[in-house]
Amino acid sequence: MLKQRLQQKLLQKLSPQQIQMIKLLEVPAIQMEQRIKKELEENPALEEGEDDSADEVIQPGQDLEEESGNDEREQEEFSLDDYIGDDDEIPEYRLQQQNYGRDDEKRLDVPFSAGSTFHENLLTQLGLRELSDKQKTIGEFIIGNIDEDGYLRREITNIADDLAFLQNINATEEEISEVLSIVQDLDPAGVGARNLQECLLLQINRKDQSVPRISLARKILENHFEDFSKRHYDKISLKLGVSSDDLKEAVDE
Repeated sequence: MLKQRLQQKLLQKLSPQQIQMIKLLEVPAIQMEQRIKKELEENPALEEGEDDSADEVIQPGQDLEEESGNDEREQEEFSLDDYIGDDDEIPEYRLQQQNYGRDDEKRLDVPFSAGSTFHENLLTQLGLRELSDKQKTIGEFIIGNIDEDGYLRREITNIADDLAFLQNINATEEEISEVLSIVQDLDPAGVGARNLQECLLLQINRKDQSVPRISLARKILENHFEDFSKRHYDKISLKLGVSSDDLKEAVDE
């Protein structure tokens, strides 16, 4: 069953041409020859190549990959190892690093190991915080539930149940929410958000709130997110009593 799932995963990641090549490699030599002749007869645009090795007879059962190995060495090779495990590595977080303010440059000094994954980076940052063993376990569990887009899709109540069942840890929703706030303070800005609104607020909160356009942007996200998401900028401008230019500067943040 596992082998079948791995084969299905591999086929999903290969191009149609690569899949076709794999299928051809599984065809016995005699059937291969018959198939080539059939293709030549049905498709006038195809020609039989004059290769010096054309006279070589391939014995039934002989590995075609061995015969074509020299020709394929110049081409890019692929193996199961190139495809199996891709799903285990989380793609780089998609929020742009430009969301940091000038005062946030110190956040980039966290030592990340080369080649480490997104989740490993978060765990490294979490390890630098002063946490109790219980908080650390909760934080690691929360990070494990963050998806490839950086969002935490699981509800706090479900996380509490999971911790009790899987980790034998009884944690209140308040304790989990407190640790979640710590995770959301990690880099990149917006990580651990439960929806787009929270994600944008986590980013804007790291900027200098004394700047008028940033303060206005936060107010829009907090109180007028529905109009903002629908791009009803005229409505926002009227409700907040701001000019279109000021609104544009805030939206650009």
